[in-house]
Parts: sequence; structure tokens; C-alpha cells
Amino acid sequence: MQATEFLFPRSRYRGQFTPKNLMFNANLQEFSQRVSYICSLETNGKMEPDEAYQKIAALWSHLSNSKANLGIDTSPPEE
Repeated sequence: MQATEFLFPRSRYRGQFTPKNLMFNANLQEFSQRVSYICSLETNGKMEPDEAYQKIAALWSHLSNSKANLGIDTSPPEE
């Protein structure tokens, strides 16, 4: 197992499959994992709260841009 696989594990995607959904899911999992690490660093005094906030805000912006670029729709599917 490589270090990146250990540090950033990926779960299987079980939603409605489209390439866009799969890519966004991968981005969402990476966001979640990185936020978890930042929170742990801040909680243990290894990172200042303002720095943690700025890093999480940057990650959120990147995730939002990813969603917009992939054209992921937020409205519920029509029946």
C-alpha cells in the first residue's frame, strides 16, 4: 500500500453513475479527508485556528469550483 492510499483512502462510489458524479465524489472524498486532517492539527495545537479556517475555506472554494466546472445540478431529479 502506498503512503497516499493510506493517508487518503477512497471509498467505493454507489450513487447514480456518470463520469461527472464519479469525479465529484472523488473530489468530495479528498475534501473531507483534508478537512479532517486540518481539524486534527488545529485541535492538537499544531495549527492556528485562523490558518485552519483559511485552509478549509480554500478547500471549499476548490470543491465549489469543481462542482460548477463539472456541471453538477443541485436540483432534485424529476420523476
